[in-house]
Amino acid sequence: MPIPALNVADLYRHTDLSGLGFKTTKDLEPVDTLIGQDRALEAVRFAARMRGRGYNLFVIGPKGSGKHAAVRGYLQERATRFPSGDDWVYVNDFKDPHRPIALRLPPGEGHNLHRRIEKLIDDLTASVAAVLEGDEYRSRREAIDQEFAKEGEKALETVAAAAKERELVLVRTEQGFAVAPEDGGKPMAQEKFNALPEVRRERLQASIQEVQSMLRDALHKAPLLERNRQKAIRTLNETVARSMVDEEIEEVRDGLTPTEELAAWLASLQQELVEKIHLFAQPNEAKQGPGQTDPAAAPDPQRRFRVNVFVSHDPEAGAPVIIEDHPTLGRLVGRIEYRAQMGSMLTDFTLIRPGALHCANGGYLLIDARKLLQQPFAWDALKRALYSGSVTIESPQDAATTALAVSIQPAEIPLSVKVVLFGDQQLYHMLAAADPDFADLFKVAADFDDIMERDAEHDALYARLIATIQKNETLRPFDRKAVERVIEHCSRLVSDRERVTTRVGLIADLMREADYQAREHNHRTVVEADVEAALEAYRRRSDRIERRMREQILAETMLIATEGETVGQVNGLSVLQIGTHAFGRPTRITARVRPGNGKVVDIEREVELGGPLHSKGMLILQGYLAATYATDVPASLQASVVFEQSYGGVDGDSASSTELYALLSALSEVPIRQGIAVTGSVNQMGDVQAIGGVNEKIEGFFDICAARGLSGDQGVMIPAANVRHLMLKEEVRDAVKKGKFRIWAVSSIAEGIEILTGVPAGPRGADGSYPEGTINAKVEARMRAFADTRRRFAQRDAAEG
Repeated sequence: MPIPALNVADLYRHTDLSGLGFKTTKDLEPVDTLIGQDRALEAVRFAARMRGRGYNLFVIGPKGSGKHAAVRGYLQERATRFPSGDDWVYVNDFKDPHRPIALRLPPGEGHNLHRRIEKLIDDLTASVAAVLEGDEYRSRREAIDQEFAKEGEKALETVAAAAKERELVLVRTEQGFAVAPEDGGKPMAQEKFNALPEVRRERLQASIQEVQSMLRDALHKAPLLERNRQKAIRTLNETVARSMVDEEIEEVRDGLTPTEELAAWLASLQQELVEKIHLFAQPNEAKQGPGQTDPAAAPDPQRRFRVNVFVSHDPEAGAPVIIEDHPTLGRLVGRIEYRAQMGSMLTDFTLIRPGALHCANGGYLLIDARKLLQQPFAWDALKRALYSGSVTIESPQDAATTALAVSIQPAEIPLSVKVVLFGDQQLYHMLAAADPDFADLFKVAADFDDIMERDAEHDALYARLIATIQKNETLRPFDRKAVERVIEHCSRLVSDRERVTTRVGLIADLMREADYQAREHNHRTVVEADVEAALEAYRRRSDRIERRMREQILAETMLIATEGETVGQVNGLSVLQIGTHAFGRPTRITARVRPGNGKVVDIEREVELGGPLHSKGMLILQGYLAATYATDVPASLQASVVFEQSYGGVDGDSASSTELYALLSALSEVPIRQGIAVTGSVNQMGDVQAIGGVNEKIEGFFDICAARGLSGDQGVMIPAANVRHLMLKEEVRDAVKKGKFRIWAVSSIAEGIEILTGVPAGPRGADGSYPEGTINAKVEARMRAFADTRRRFAQRDAAEG
C-alpha cells in the first residue's frame, strides 16, 4: 500500500485558551516565578539554605531563559528575612601605618563612627589653635620659660660673682662668654696686663683658668636645662591636650556599640591625638618632615586620624544581594588606590576600596561565570577567598614593587558569602573537567531547562507568564487570540509541537515587537494580526541571504529541479543559520555507479569538505548496501556521491538517507521524482531517523516550488519521528489543504524509495530473492552484474598473465 501524505492537522498544533475565560492579559493573574523550572528552582532553594563550605551555586541555562531574574528575585526575597551585613571600616595603625586595621561594626555604625571622628577633627582644629593662643596657656608657657631662663641666668651670675672675687670680669662676646682681668669694671687691656708684675700675672692667670672651668660647667648644664624646659612644655601641652581630647573621645564613644577592637583603637587614637596635638594648631601649614616615611602623614597630617568607611549597610535592608557585572580582580577583592606626590606613588588606609566580595559579605554574590574567567587572576582570587574564608586585597603588581611606590598591607576581612555563578552547559562541564577545585567549591548546580511540556495545564501557566511579561514591560494588553499565537510560536521556536520554549527573553522580544505593531496600527489591544506582523517584520529584517539564495535557484544559477524525473538525482535539504535567522536550502545530490572494488566514494570527504558526522553517515550507507544486496558475492560497486554546487564545508548526517536514495536510483536505473525533496538520516538497518530543522527545511523547498508554481506533484519527505516537530507556516498548510503540496512521513528506506520512484521496494521472499520488478530486485541484479563483470576481468587478467 502506498504511504499516504500527512493531513493538514498533522502539520500544526493550535492553542485553545477559551476555557480560561479571559479576554485580554489584564484578566489573568501574573506568575511569581518561572514556569516549568521546578527542578532548577529547588536546587536554588537548597543552595541558598544549605550551610557549610562549598555549597555555592552554579546556575546553568541558555541566555534569555530568565534564570538571572528568577534567582535574583528569590535571593532578594530571602535576604530580607536575614540581618544586614556588618559594616567594615579601615583605620590607621599608629604603631605600624603600613598595616591598616579593619574594624567590624554593626550595620550603619560605619558612617556613624566616621561622622563622629570628623566632628572630633573639626572641633580640635577649631579649639586647639584658640587654646594655644589664649592668655592662660601663654602665661603658663611664659612662666616655664622664665623659670628655666632664671636658672640659666643664676648659673651665670654665680660664675660672674666668683670672677669678681678674683678680680676678674665675665664678658659676653659674639663667640660666647670669656673671662678677663678686671680694670675699673671693664676687661683689662692686653698691654696693661702684660705690664703687670709677673707674680700678679701668674695669680690672675690661675684665677682665669679656675673661673673658666666654672663657666664651662655652667654652660654644659644649659642643654639639660633646655631639655627640662621642653619636657615641661610637653607636659603642659599634654595636660592641655588631654583635657580637650578626653572630652572629644568621650563624645565619640557615646552612642557607639562597644566592641573590644573599637575600644582598643579609640584608646590608641586618644594617645595619638594627645601626642600629635600640634598638628591641629596650624593644620594647613604642617608638613611632613624630611626623612619621614609614614604615608598617613602626607599630605594632610590630620589624615592619619580619619576613618575609611569601607563597607556600610542599611540596618533595615536585610542581607546584601550583589550583582557584579564586571568581575575584574580589583572589583572582586578590592583595590588600593595611589596618589602621585613629588615623583612617588603614595597611598594610605583612606585609599583602600572594597570589592564585590566585601559588599556581599553576609549575603549573596551573583557573577557571570564567563566574564569572571575572562578576567586575569579573578578566578584564582575567588577560589582563594572561598577556601580561606577571608578576603585579602591583592593586585598583580604586588610582586613587582619599586622604589617609586609606597604600598600598604590592609588587614584581611573574614568572609561569609554564598557565590552564585551563571553560565551554560558547555562552560559548566569545561570547569568541572579542567579545575578540580570547581566541584569542591560549587557543589550545587541549578540546571534551567529551555523547554517544557505543552499541555492544557502548562498552556494556562504560559498565558499567565505572558500576562506577567506584559505587565512588567508595560505593554498593551494581549487578547486571547494573540496569546494563543505567541504560545504557538514558542512551540515553533523549539521545533516541537508537544513542547514550548522557556526562554523568557525570546518571549518578551516577540511581545515587545507585537506591541510596536499594535502602536503603529493604533490598536489599543495587541491582536493576533499584530503578532503575525511582528514575526513577518523580523523575517524581513533577517532574510536577505535567504532571498539571495532563492533568487539564484529561481534564476537557475543553482540547479534545483522541482518537476520531472531523473536517475541518480534527488533534492536534499539542509538548514543554514545566519545570526539568529535559520532557513532551509535545497541542494542537488547526485550519485554515479560502475563496477569496482566495493567502495563508495564520498567526494566531499575526498576534498576535505566533509565533516566527521557526514563521513560517518556515508560509511553507514555503505554498510547498509553491503548487508542488504548480493551478500553472497564480493562487493564490486564503485560509486561516487556529491553535493552539487556546494562550495563550503558539509557536515551532519541528515542527508544520509537522501544520498542512499540517489545511489539506489542509480543502481536500479529507476528515475526519482524531482518535485520531492528529502531529509532524514539512516542507520545500517535501513531505518530513517529524525533530524533537526524540519520546519525550516520544508518551508525552504516549499518557497522554491511556490515561486515556480505549485503543480500538486511536489512535496517533502521527512522521517516519521519528526512529525511531532511540525509547526509549519500558514502558506504551507494552505497548500497542503488544497492538495497542491504534500508531506510524507517515512520510517524506512523501503517506504521512501517507493514514494520517490513510484515503484515498490519489495521484501525479500522465502527463497531469498526480491520480487521481480521491484527496486530491491533491480539493485541486487545490478550488484550481481557488477560482481560478474569484476570476476570476468579478473579471469582475463589471470589468463593474460
